[in-house]
Amino acid sequence: MKIHRPGRPEDLPDAGLLWARWAAFAVATWNAEEEKERFRNGYWLGDSDSGGHRGSGNDLRYDDGACSRWVLLRADGGRAVLFGQDDSSRVARHEPPIDLLAGAPGWVRQELLLELLERGRAECVYWFEDGSWQRAAYPDDLPDDGLDCGIGHLTSRDRAVDAMCALLEFDDDCEGAVEACRELFEHAERGTVTEQVVRSFADSVFRIQTEYELLWPKVPIARPESDLASMAALVGWR
Repeated sequence: MKIHRPGRPEDLPDAGLLWARWAAFAVATWNAEEEKERFRNGYWLGDSDSGGHRGSGNDLRYDDGACSRWVLLRADGGRAVLFGQDDSSRVARHEPPIDLLAGAPGWVRQELLLELLERGRAECVYWFEDGSWQRAAYPDDLPDDGLDCGIGHLTSRDRAVDAMCALLEFDDDCEGAVEACRELFEHAERGTVTEQVVRSFADSVFRIQTEYELLWPKVPIARPESDLASMAALVGWR
C-alpha cells in the first residue's frame, strides 16, 4: 500500500489492526529493565502521561530515540486517536499555522493532546470513529505530515514484517526469520497470542541470534518464563 505525503486517512489500517501490529513490536522488543525507565524509546504500552502521572494503559507508544515519537490512544466505543511527530513533518513550520484539531469531535480534544499541541510535540493527529480515520484538512502546499516516515511500517503486515526483521537485525540469510515474525503478526491481528505463541517466537529469535552470531560478542540469552508471561500479556489489551 502506498503511503501518501502528507498522509491520508485511507492510508491507515483499521485501528484494531494498527493496535495489534504496534503491540506485536512491543512484545518482540520487551525488556524488563526498560519497563522501569521513565524516559525510554522503542515500543511499549504506555502507563503515564507526559507529566509522569500514572495513566490507564490504554495507549501504545513508539519513540525511535532520534526523530520520531508517536502515541496510539484507545477510547471507548472502538474509537482511537493517533498522534505524534516526525522530523520529516512540515506542519510546525507551515504558515499560516495549521489547526490539527479542526473538525475533530469533542472526545478527541483531551487534555494531554491539547498540551502536546501547545508545546509543539504533536504535528500529526488522526482520529478513528465509526470504522474510519479522519484528520483536519491540510493546505494544498503542505509537503508532509510525518505519517509515512513515522509509522508507515505499521500500515501493512508485509511492511511490519520487514521492519521487525530489520529491528532484530535479521537478514535474508537468517533461516526462519521472516516466518517467525510473520507468524507473530498473524496471531496478533487475529487476537490469538498466547504464552505458547510468544514462547515459540522467543525461541526462534534466540535460535537465529545464536546460530548467526547476531549479538556477537554479547551472548544471546533465552527468555525466562517471567519475561514470556509479561510479553504475552501485552497484546491482551486489544
